Amino acid sequence: MESSSSVDVDTPAFDPLKPSAPVSFPIRNLDDLESRSYFDSFHFPFNKASVPLPSASASLPDRSRILVCHDMAGGYLDDKWIQGGSNSEGYAIWHWYLMDIFVYFSHTLVTIPPPCWTNTAHTHGVKVLGTFITEWKEGKVVCDKLLSSKESAQMYAERLAELAAALGFDGWLINVENRLDSWQIPNMKEFLGHLTNAMHSSVPGSLVIWYDSVTINGHLKWQDKLNEYNKPFFDLCDGIFVNYTWKANYPKLSAAAAGERKSDVYMGIDVFGRNTYGGGQWNSKVALDVLKKDGDGVSAAIFAPGWVYETKQLPDFQTAQSRWWDLIEQSWGILQFYPKVLPFYSNFDQGHGCHFSVEGTQVGDDPWYNISCQSFQPVLDNNVDSTLNTLQVLVNFKDASYSGGGNITFKGTLEDSGYFTTQLFCGKLPLADLPVHFTYSVRSDGSSCLGLVLELVSSTSGKELVLLASWGSTLETMNQFSSKFDKVVMPRQVRHMTKETEAVPGWVIHETSIAMNGYTLTEIGVVCYKLKPEFNDLRLQQVHRSDDQATKLVTSPSEYYASLGHISIRHYEQKDFPPSLSWEVKGQYISWASNSQGVRTVSIKIVWMLKGGDSSVFPKYIMYVQRIAENVVADATSEEIKDYLGVARVQAFYVSDLVVPPGISSLKFFIQVCCVDGVCQQLDNSPTLLLDVEGI
Repeated sequence: MESSSSVDVDTPAFDPLKPSAPVSFPIRNLDDLESRSYFDSFHFPFNKASVPLPSASASLPDRSRILVCHDMAGGYLDDKWIQGGSNSEGYAIWHWYLMDIFVYFSHTLVTIPPPCWTNTAHTHGVKVLGTFITEWKEGKVVCDKLLSSKESAQMYAERLAELAAALGFDGWLINVENRLDSWQIPNMKEFLGHLTNAMHSSVPGSLVIWYDSVTINGHLKWQDKLNEYNKPFFDLCDGIFVNYTWKANYPKLSAAAAGERKSDVYMGIDVFGRNTYGGGQWNSKVALDVLKKDGDGVSAAIFAPGWVYETKQLPDFQTAQSRWWDLIEQSWGILQFYPKVLPFYSNFDQGHGCHFSVEGTQVGDDPWYNISCQSFQPVLDNNVDSTLNTLQVLVNFKDASYSGGGNITFKGTLEDSGYFTTQLFCGKLPLADLPVHFTYSVRSDGSSCLGLVLELVSSTSGKELVLLASWGSTLETMNQFSSKFDKVVMPRQVRHMTKETEAVPGWVIHETSIAMNGYTLTEIGVVCYKLKPEFNDLRLQQVHRSDDQATKLVTSPSEYYASLGHISIRHYEQKDFPPSLSWEVKGQYISWASNSQGVRTVSIKIVWMLKGGDSSVFPKYIMYVQRIAENVVADATSEEIKDYLGVARVQAFYVSDLVVPPGISSLKFFIQVCCVDGVCQQLDNSPTLLLDVEGI
């Protein structure tokens, strides 16, 4: 398998045993794999994925599937920084609803997926595999040791299974791209079969997939299909990734060879287009169409979709990425559906941004990148009800966000009597007899309204469309929409976050409840509409601003602008957080330093644990520091500024080289606990760690 880039990754210039900013890294030789040295690393606990694969995704669907293999410049770029980095333009994938399996690939012996990929893929129900690869002359030397005996093959297989189980990902792609001696073939089969069995016993739903390269005769000869030369390996594991230089009739031949397991054959498509069927690049859909139409049920393996990013496709990555994946959707359709279970939360975060917000308040104003922060991604599709009304829908990273770093913005032209709809999520959520509570945030100009529309299906009552309307005039809303939707529900509670001193409107939080027992929620969409001028005037008066400020906010009757900040769905009322004293918080690896200018810094690992409780219900923690000046009491309600540090997905955070200005007597670290439904604990009730400043 060729790399998408000739750039190699140098040996990490750090001692993995010493504390430093948490980082992901591969294992480069069999000695390190055998010795389990990875588990002794300072970075090991940070590399554990915190999001388990949903139980509903443990078994692969009985249909043709899409595997996506990520390969970019040797891997471990911006994504290696576990607590995030500062490159807001780093590479990310957010079209998870179009795939079943994600492979993190590089040309290093043992490629361990950085936890950010596992966290966000698992959120969306996608399995994640690492890569074990041997190549060319060096690979032959590795295989001589790996396959020296049956016991050796079993031992290395067990080491790989142990790594995957400990770090929370779902298996391995095995890529042997060097010749083997004939006597080594039985031990290679032993390695592959033992690894598959070990993975299945330790990680339910795990996968081991073989790459079409070396044959059962030991020859390095890509077959481009499943046949008698590679099928003995296929029979020992969960699938085969077929080399991407196949011909039009090879999918049918592979399906025939696989029999009932035809969907376990993944026909390769190289997006860079190197002799791949259809040419790859913007024509990658050509190969997918052939597989979908004439493949007799085989699956697809898309290699190096980062081509869009690496080759800087115009006009920009965000636009080009969405355009490329839209072509994939046109060919194979949506594969992952959500919501499936409650609670459900999305702030539309893609894992990067220009600022960072928490529940409507901006806490950070620096560029950032952390794929672990991705939430459920919307399935955007502009479906316009009327040709007279057209709005642009975009994920917006520049304007204010409610949570994280982005929102969905709707802007354009919309007449007073018209409305615009578009889908956000395609779900399969059965609703029980309990009320379901919807909370969502909207930020708009004076007349632009935004509501949610729910598509619900019942086996007995058919389909119903329910509008969760925006705040404003109940009478006008009912008059406009009662004939267009089966039910119109006004919010039961509305909260305004705009302060009297602010000229720009803040977020408006809508809370609505419905009871639809026996129905399944199949789609969540947005309805954009405008209030008539007389109702708009009344609405503006409800938000405390001066007349001059209000005048600036009112657009012309045809202009529309609104942002959706988040959606939360749950079947319970909000529960209380454990009090701060319920947490045990410790500081470890505390290190003070001072540079030649006398500037003091401190590095510290902060760990915490919920005493006598289950902390797994909390998916993330937001970290802050408060610098306490001399003779000032360390109080959470103090006017001293609390600086945002980052997001932790495990119960540990490493603060590296934090500057401590003169006159500071102590540092107070805050750990803001966040629920799966997006609600965060108040800072004055959050667990803390107080650190006295040492003189140097």
